Amino acid sequence: MPHVFTNGIRLSYERSGRGERVLMIMGSSAAGRVWTLHQTPALNEAGYQAITFDNRGIAPSDVPPGKYTLADMVADTKGLIEALDAAPCRIVGVSLGAMVAQELAISHPELVRCAVLIATKSRSDALRAALGTAERALMQSGVKLPADYEAAMSVLQMLSPATLKDDSAVSLWLETFRLAGAENSIGQTWINTDEDRRKALQDVSAPCRVIGFSDDFVTPPHLAAEVAEAIPECDYVEIADCGHFGYLERPTEVNAAIIDFLDKH
Repeated sequence: MPHVFTNGIRLSYERSGRGERVLMIMGSSAAGRVWTLHQTPALNEAGYQAITFDNRGIAPSDVPPGKYTLADMVADTKGLIEALDAAPCRIVGVSLGAMVAQELAISHPELVRCAVLIATKSRSDALRAALGTAERALMQSGVKLPADYEAAMSVLQMLSPATLKDDSAVSLWLETFRLAGAENSIGQTWINTDEDRRKALQDVSAPCRVIGFSDDFVTPPHLAAEVAEAIPECDYVEIADCGHFGYLERPTEVNAAIIDFLDKH
């Protein structure tokens, strides 16, 4: 894979398609190739060039030791955009990747033409903050949970009740999470996303669209909608019957919402 050196590390990236460039920023502990299941083919068909990459902590990008911060991820992505001479670019981010996109739009508006923020938030409510604190405490303790337990909890938290009713789909997801567990980035797990950024988002000048998922446990619709409310030029699209992985559960609807927005900006 091609790569660039930025912020002291190597980031691997891939391009697909031709046309206006769209940078895709993946969420926590996931590889950039996840976008290629549904999103990049749809973008290519719509006439866009998709740029995907592996965040720090996900091979073949570098996996530096230690605890990562959101600022690390933002600096990495800023460097990638500059190295590829892609600014100002359209950005699509999901979960942690959407929070990186938010910070880029706040601090480096010259890099962002427009942004689609999927399964995002601008703060943590009491429950999400408690869960984040508990997860970091578990990491600090050194206790390693069995892979089967982690897979089951991931399925429960990431998918919608509609998917959980389908035993064959659940079995496939359980196996996927078991296999993916070995790739999880320990460094990314330490990233704290609890800070309230609603006031800072009021200064974002780039057009944005927030896509929320009705059954999202990790970034529930009320938190996603707050992002859209805070950004001056932003609309909100909510997709039914999907959880935090709605872009995989309901890709047709998600892709339509992404492309509709990009075509307008």
